[in-house]
Amino acid sequence: MAFKKSFLTRIRKVSSEENGSDENAEKSAEESWEKRHEAEEGEKQPASEPDWEEDPALLQLPQEHALKRLWNLRTEQSGWMPLPVLRLKNPCEEHRITYKDDALKKELLRLQVNVTASANKRAAKAFPKQEAESPDLDAEVTVFVTADKMTAWMLIYPPTGNGRELGQDMLSAALEENKISYGLEKELLDTLPEREDRYFHLFPAACGERPINGTDGNVIDQFARSVQVKASMDEFGKIDYTSLNLVQNVQEGELICRIIPPTTGMPGVSVYNQEVTAKDGRPASAPAGRNTKLTDDGSALVATRMGHVEFNGRSFQVNPVLELSENVDYSTGSVNFLGDVHVHGDVCSGFDVRATGSIVVDGVVEASTLEAGGNLTLVKGVQGNGQAVIRSNRGIYAKFLENCSVYAQENLVADCIMNCDVFCDGEIQASSGRGVIIGGSVRAAYGITAKVVGSRTECQTLVSVGGKPCEDYEYEILVEEMWKLEDELERTERQPDGAAKNSRLSKLRSKIEACSARQEQFQRDLNRAKENEYEKNRVKLECSTAYAGTVIRIGEATLRLKKEEKHCTARLVDGEVSLT
Repeated sequence: MAFKKSFLTRIRKVSSEENGSDENAEKSAEESWEKRHEAEEGEKQPASEPDWEEDPALLQLPQEHALKRLWNLRTEQSGWMPLPVLRLKNPCEEHRITYKDDALKKELLRLQVNVTASANKRAAKAFPKQEAESPDLDAEVTVFVTADKMTAWMLIYPPTGNGRELGQDMLSAALEENKISYGLEKELLDTLPEREDRYFHLFPAACGERPINGTDGNVIDQFARSVQVKASMDEFGKIDYTSLNLVQNVQEGELICRIIPPTTGMPGVSVYNQEVTAKDGRPASAPAGRNTKLTDDGSALVATRMGHVEFNGRSFQVNPVLELSENVDYSTGSVNFLGDVHVHGDVCSGFDVRATGSIVVDGVVEASTLEAGGNLTLVKGVQGNGQAVIRSNRGIYAKFLENCSVYAQENLVADCIMNCDVFCDGEIQASSGRGVIIGGSVRAAYGITAKVVGSRTECQTLVSVGGKPCEDYEYEILVEEMWKLEDELERTERQPDGAAKNSRLSKLRSKIEACSARQEQFQRDLNRAKENEYEKNRVKLECSTAYAGTVIRIGEATLRLKKEEKHCTARLVDGEVSLT
C-alpha cells in the first residue's frame, strides 16, 4: 500500500496542477492503478502460445521468461509500469519495408532468440545470487536487426536501484556500437527518453530503403492469339457465314505486336548504409514466326508480307492467302496451298482444295474433297452427292451439309445437316436457320444441339455423344491398315526366297511395328477420353423436336425413340440414356 499511496500522491500533484482538481486526479489515478493492477494479476496466468490470427506480429513470451521477471522488478521499484509489448508490425511502410506471413514468423523467431539472450544477460546482473538486493544498474539499450538488414529495432531495459534513466547518449552509443547509420527515426529517438512506454517496448530505430526489382518485359498483341467466332444471328435466327471474323488480314509492314522492354532495378540501402542490389527485369520472348520480323530496335514485330495472322501456340505467323475469284474447276485445277485459301466461287465435282491454313468458300461445294489445317468456312454449303469429304483440324462452319462425310477436330456449326456421316471432337450446333439433323450418323464428343432431329417419315437418324469421334474413326482406319499389312506380310512370306522377298519383308515389318505403336497410343488416348467424359454428365443431346426412328447413343448406351419427343434433353444416367 505504501507504493500505491506514493504513486497516487505523485499523480494527484501533476493532475492538480494541470486540471486544478485534486478530487478528479485522485479518482483518475485510482482507476488507472486498478486497471494496471488487474492487468498485472492477469499476467500471472500461464502465457498462451502466440495467436497468429489475432495479432501475427506480436511476440508472446511465457510468464517465467527473464523479461517478465525484469518487468516485475521494475514494477516493484517504481510502483507502476506499462505492460511489455514486443510487436513487429510494418514499422516502415513509407520505406516499402513490410513483413508478412512466413517472413514475419521467421523474424519473430529471430527476435525471440535475441530477446531471450539479452533478457537472461540482464537478469543475471539484476538478480545476483550473492546479494540480497538488486544492484544499481543503468538503463540498457539493445538493438535487433532483421535478417534483410532493412529494419533496426530497439528494446530498452529500465535501470534498477539508483541506476541512470535512459538518455540520448545511451541511444547514440547503442546505434554507433551496432553501426546503424541509415534511415534513423530521429523524431522517435529524440522523444524516446521522455516516453512513458520507453521500457520493455519494441521501437523501430532505423528503416532502410528496400530495393525495387525491375519489371519483366511483356508483349502487347495487336491481333488475337485465339480467334473467337462471332456468329451473329439476324431477326429470323439465321447466321451470316460471311462475317464470322475467322480471318485476321494483315498488310506487309503492319504491326503485329509490341515488345515492351524490361526495366532495371532500383538498388536499396540497408540500415548499415550499405547498398542492396536489385534484380533487373527479364526481357520478353518475341513471338516471331514465319513471315514476321522484329524492328531494328526490337520494340515491335511486323509482317513481312500480306496474309492472314495466326498464333500457333508459340509464335505469330503470317500465312499467305490464295485468292481465287472464280470457281475451282478445269480452269484452275485442284488446289494445294501452303497458307490460306479463299474461293469466291464454287468448288466443282472432281476437284479438291487442300490448305495448311484456313479455307473459305463463298459458293457451293460439290462432290469434292476439302482439307484445312485451320478453320473451314462454307458460306453456302455442301451438296456432296455421297462423295464429298470435308475435313478440318479446327472448326467447320457451313450453311448446310448434304450427302457428305465431315470431320471436325473442334466445333461444327451448320443450319442443316442431311444424310451426312459426321465426326466431331467438339460440339455440334444446328440451332440456327432450319436447325435440322436428318438421316445419316452424327457423332460429337461433348454435345449436340438442334431444333429438329429425325423426320416425320421416321428416317433412320443416329446421333451419338461422347468419346472422341474423329480419333475413333482414325483408329478404325489404323486397324484396317494393320490388317492389310499383316495380310500382305503373310502373302509375302509364302513367296520364294530371294533378295526381293527379304527386302519386302523388312519394310513390311517396320510398317507393322510403327502402325502397332500408333495403335497403342490411340487406344490409350481413347480410353482416357471415355473415362473422363461419360461419367461427368457433361455430354448430352438437346433438341426441340426428336422424331420416332431417331437412335440416341451416349457412350455404350443406346435409346431408339418410338414416338415423337418435344423439348427433350438426353443424358447418361446410371449407364442408360435418359430423356428429360
